[in-house]
Amino acid sequence: MRYSRIKTITAVALTAMLAANAALAQAADEPRGRAQAASMHAASKQTASKQRVSKPTSSNPAQLLAFVDDYARHHDFSGSVLIVERGKPLLARQYGLANRAFAIRNDASTKYKIASITKVFTAVLILQLHEQGRLELDAPMRRYLPDYRGSGGDRVSVRQLLNHTSGLVNFDQVTDAAQAIRGGLPNYQLPHTARELLDDYCSGDLVHEPGTKFDYNNCDYIALGLIVERIHGQSYEQVLQQRILDPLGLKDTGMLHQRDIVAGLADTYFRRDDSKALTPDLPAYPENWYAAGAMYSTAADLARFADAWFGGRLIGDKALAAMIAPGLDDYGFGVWSYPVRIDGRRYHAVKRPGRIMGAQAQLYRIVEAGLTVVVLANTDATDLDEFVARIGKHAIGKQAAEGQASDKHADDKPTID
Repeated sequence: MRYSRIKTITAVALTAMLAANAALAQAADEPRGRAQAASMHAASKQTASKQRVSKPTSSNPAQLLAFVDDYARHHDFSGSVLIVERGKPLLARQYGLANRAFAIRNDASTKYKIASITKVFTAVLILQLHEQGRLELDAPMRRYLPDYRGSGGDRVSVRQLLNHTSGLVNFDQVTDAAQAIRGGLPNYQLPHTARELLDDYCSGDLVHEPGTKFDYNNCDYIALGLIVERIHGQSYEQVLQQRILDPLGLKDTGMLHQRDIVAGLADTYFRRDDSKALTPDLPAYPENWYAAGAMYSTAADLARFADAWFGGRLIGDKALAAMIAPGLDDYGFGVWSYPVRIDGRRYHAVKRPGRIMGAQAQLYRIVEAGLTVVVLANTDATDLDEFVARIGKHAIGKQAAEGQASDKHADDKPTID
C-alpha cells in the first residue's frame, strides 16, 4: 500500500513536471539567477578532523559506513550524518567539534542551524492552508497582505512566491565572505521585525515579470511567513509549533533568536578567503532569516519530519505532488526536484540544501526508495552537495562504490540563505 502511494505521488509529480516544462519552455534558457551567485564559498579544505566513533550496528552496511567515514575524514567534515530507509535507521554518525574553543564534540543530540531547510516547513504550512480552503495558490499576494506596498502586490501570486519566480527585488545583495567582512550584512546585523524586513527590503519595483524567471530570493519566503501569520492570526513561530513541531514530537527543533541560548546548539565557523582559516561566523540576528532560514534542528528530528512529510501526515498526496513537481531551475515549492540515475534505474530525488556562513544543511530524499539522508554541518569546509548525492547512491546502488556517483545538480544550489 505504501509503495503504491509513492508511485502515485511520483506519477502525479512527473505529470505536473511535464506540463510545467511545456508551459515554461521559452524560459528554459534563462540563467540560473542567484542560485550560484549568492555564495560564501570556502576556497580550500581544512586539515583532517577527528570523528566521534560509534559502534556499527547490524543495520549499517559495512560499505556504506566505510564510505561515509572515509569521505568525512578526507573532506574535513564536522557535523552529523543520518540515513533512514522507510523509517528504519541505516546509519548515524557524528564528526568533529561543536565548539572549537573548548573541544566539545558533535554527538547525536547536537542541534544545528538548518538555514533554508526552514523553507520546506514554510511551504508545508502554506499548503496546509490551501488544503483547508483558506488560501488560493494563484491568488495575488495582496489578497493576504493587503497593506503590502510593493509594485507586485496585485501581480505576484502565492505560487510564484513558493517557486521563486515572483520578480520581487532580491533580499540578499552581499554575495561573498570578503564583501560581508568589509561592509557587513545590513539585512541581518541590525534587529528587524518580519514586517520591517518586508517593507524595507522586499517592497520595491519588480525586477522581472512574475512567472518568467527563477530568482532565488529570501523575500519570497518572508512574504509567505507573513501570509501564514495573517491567516492564522498568530506568529509564524506559534503556527509552526502547533501545526508541525508538536504533532510530530520534534522537541529539538525551533526558531533561533539572538536573545536565546539554545542548549546543545553547535557553534558555526566559516573559512575566510584572506587567512584560509576557519573563523567564527559574523555576528547576526538569526531571526532576521525568519520563515526563509531561521530554524535549528537535529538530524533525527529532520528525518522524522521527512517521513511525515512524504507519508501523508502533514499534507495530502495532491499537495505533496504539487510541492515536488519541478518548474524553472528544477525547483518546486521550497525544494529542488529532479531525476537521478543509479545502476541504470531512474529515481526521483527531492533536495533541500541550506547554508548561512559556516552553517550547512542537506535534507535529501529519494522518493521511490523511501530513503532520507540528513547531513548537518557547522563548518563550510565540506561540499555537502557532493557528499549527500554520493551517500544516496551508495545507499541504493553499486556504481557509487566505484566512484561513478554524481549529482548533476551538485553545483547549482544556493550556498547562502
